[in-house]
Amino acid sequence: MKTMKKLIKYVIGIDIAKDKFDACLMSVDIELNYKVKSTHQFSNNPKGFKELQLWQKKHCIEIVPVQILMEASGVYHEKLAIWLTDQKFQVFVVLPNKARKFMQAIGLKSKNDKIDAQGLALMCAQQKFDLWKPIAKFYYELRLLTRHYQSTQEAKTMFNNQQHALKYSGYSSKTVSKQLNLTIALFDKQIKESKKSIVEFINTNDEVKRKVYQICKIKGVDVLTVATVIAETSGFELFKNIRQLASYAGYDVIENQSGKHVGKTKISKRGNSRIRRILHMSSLNVVRFKETTFVNLYGRVFNNTKIKMKAYVAVQKKILVIMYTLWKKDQEYQRDYYQKMTSGNDELRVLFPVSIKGETSTSLKAVVLPISKITPEEHQHKKSKIPCGKKTRNIKEIIIEG
Repeated sequence: MKTMKKLIKYVIGIDIAKDKFDACLMSVDIELNYKVKSTHQFSNNPKGFKELQLWQKKHCIEIVPVQILMEASGVYHEKLAIWLTDQKFQVFVVLPNKARKFMQAIGLKSKNDKIDAQGLALMCAQQKFDLWKPIAKFYYELRLLTRHYQSTQEAKTMFNNQQHALKYSGYSSKTVSKQLNLTIALFDKQIKESKKSIVEFINTNDEVKRKVYQICKIKGVDVLTVATVIAETSGFELFKNIRQLASYAGYDVIENQSGKHVGKTKISKRGNSRIRRILHMSSLNVVRFKETTFVNLYGRVFNNTKIKMKAYVAVQKKILVIMYTLWKKDQEYQRDYYQKMTSGNDELRVLFPVSIKGETSTSLKAVVLPISKITPEEHQHKKSKIPCGKKTRNIKEIIIEG
């Protein structure tokens, strides 16, 4: 007679879409044997969430932990993940490319929603993940504001390009040109309002306002840069170390070498492109304004590679590392300290000094945070107007009022 092995947990894999999601419930015993208990499809709405819970209770007979793994499908997974977290489930969220590689590795050749849910359940049974935590409401709202600003700026750039093409084309139209001018003026107004909204929203949180002020001591890093980075990283709560942050932003270095073949060594760019985009202008500014740490790094990389963009990418990563450390340690950037820094690992160990004692949030009553006027899309048209070393700063300053 076959004896039942003791179960150690139940796992549920969820393949989610806009209107529905497929779930696969699997049991895992003490010898790591896996058995599919049930599969079902639910609606991606509150009614479907409750049906999922009833379905889980029906098939999970023994009192053992229940773990749920789902893909990060744009924003479609967020409501279900938040609801399940509120119901005290152990929820894990995995990137789609990681799930796809796992399913290829175990030999799943066919692909449909049911098979994907089963593959996610098996992935949850075999691997260990960090618990998913919902983004804090403050950072979620800040992310909406910064992404709206970015999309508005990109739309303006598109119409600017159309206007430029119309101006230099063989034939032009006054009607089209007039409409383009009106549209661009509307976007300019919305961009100005978005900047103001972001600053006002940061002012509502004293802790965030203080930390933003401390990071903006870096000449060339503005409030929009800091706001975008902390919005995309939930105030760096998603990361335990700098390596994880660099990978998330796509700044991790990948090599392509095997035997006698030596390919290019470059950053992966498999990460949050919004962070790299916003740091692009900051990297240009800190070099332009001759911030010692970044100018020295730019010079070293450029002398070794003779490629300006590689040097600027190194500066971008450096800015991100400094922002992360200043934020985590709640310290203010001190420019003079960097003049004595060494390079390599020693530089990282002594990168940040102890913050000035006695500084409180009351000193932020009339803080000026500079906001760069030139965006990454516009830079290619305006870079001839930004000579290195010129003292005039083409930026807009917004005052954060206490």
